Amino acid sequence: MTRSQVHAAIVADRASWVRRMLEGLRSLPADNMESFVSDPRTVAAAESYLRRGLEALLDLGRHLLAKGFGRAVVEYKDIPLQLREIGVLEERDAGLLRDMPGIGTGWCTSTAKSPLKNCFISARLA
Repeated sequence: MTRSQVHAAIVADRASWVRRMLEGLRSLPADNMESFVSDPRTVAAAESYLRRGLEALLDLGRHLLAKGFGRAVVEYKDIPLQLREIGVLEERDAGLLRDMPGIGTGWCTSTAKSPLKNCFISARLA
């Protein structure tokens, strides 16, 4: 793949998505686990905000890799590793992104080890 110009509009759009999804997570009742799970829609909203925010962040990373560094990356799980290799992400951050089940999908569902806890922690940390 050949390097080309990083598009400022794409960077701004994806960054805006990440900010909006973080704002959505922050708006959820996450003072304690009881208030968080009292309405099942809260958990669903948290998972949606988390998944869409991660997708936007990884799409931004994919754009930077493709345009700025001439690296083609197909799968989301490979983006954090490539960003670490070129020095955009620290080892710890790349590992966190890589380890999220399905990059967001399943993070808050029954397929995760601690689904409600995962969503609750994500909402609290946002």
